[in-house]
Amino acid sequence: MKLSPVDPVDAYLGPAIAHVSPEQKAQIAASWGIDRPAHEQFFAWAGHLLRGDPGHSTTYNAPVAEVLADRLGPSLALTGGAWALSGILGFLLALWAVAAGGGIDRAIRLYCYLLAATPTFWLAMLLMTVFSVSLGWTPICCAGPVGLPPDQVTLLQKLHHLTLPLTALTLFGVAQIALHTRARLTEVMQSDYVLMARAQGARQWDIVLRHGARNAALPALTALMASVGEMIGGSLLAEQVFAWPGLGRATVEAGLKGDVPLLLAIALLTALVVSCGNMIADRLYARLDPRMAGP
Repeated sequence: MKLSPVDPVDAYLGPAIAHVSPEQKAQIAASWGIDRPAHEQFFAWAGHLLRGDPGHSTTYNAPVAEVLADRLGPSLALTGGAWALSGILGFLLALWAVAAGGGIDRAIRLYCYLLAATPTFWLAMLLMTVFSVSLGWTPICCAGPVGLPPDQVTLLQKLHHLTLPLTALTLFGVAQIALHTRARLTEVMQSDYVLMARAQGARQWDIVLRHGARNAALPALTALMASVGEMIGGSLLAEQVFAWPGLGRATVEAGLKGDVPLLLAIALLTALVVSCGNMIADRLYARLDPRMAGP
């Protein structure tokens, strides 16, 4: 960000820059501490962070902690909901593909390949064009009706505004889970114990549910936990398209305005979430497969 051509002061002033003198701009930069060399700014930021202060956001003219607190809830509702739904739907799609086989399997694979190749922002814009603009079934933007204070937005209104961005982000994550799980299930269905089950007269769905699902749970869980970072990346675009007031949109705005403290805080928070996801996956492995438990 320090090597980019973005001037945080110019971005903060916007059109008002025409009425601000160079001396006033210098005073603003000095009050923010961005007139010092980059390494001094970094060590000053790190010192404040160790004391529990992640800094001040120049984009929102508010403490970074306050910005994170205001936008964490909407981001959790969107990204967390899409992450959970994509895991469930992807796993079920893989089970259906392997159990049904034939044309259904090919159709599901084609569907997943198309989803994997579709940019998130394009999918979001397509859904908005169809369901918001053409059909008028869903709102065009935001987490509630425009002009209505957040504390007056009802739960039904929140869910109505959440439906379309949640759908777009869920579709973004389904393909990876489904393809990974299907590949593992295909290997399981070729194993000796499955051949024995077939010889005993077990049906395809019984084999998939009794033998395949548990063995495919580990790679599905691995793919799901690994997709946390990708889901957060997808939320950047989805939140921008739908004007969703979450951390994804805050990241885009901070990048466009050179808001380094906010970007660093979001990067640290994202790294913490991904690390915790991997740690949880390690703990769940032993639950799903006792052979992976330590001595």
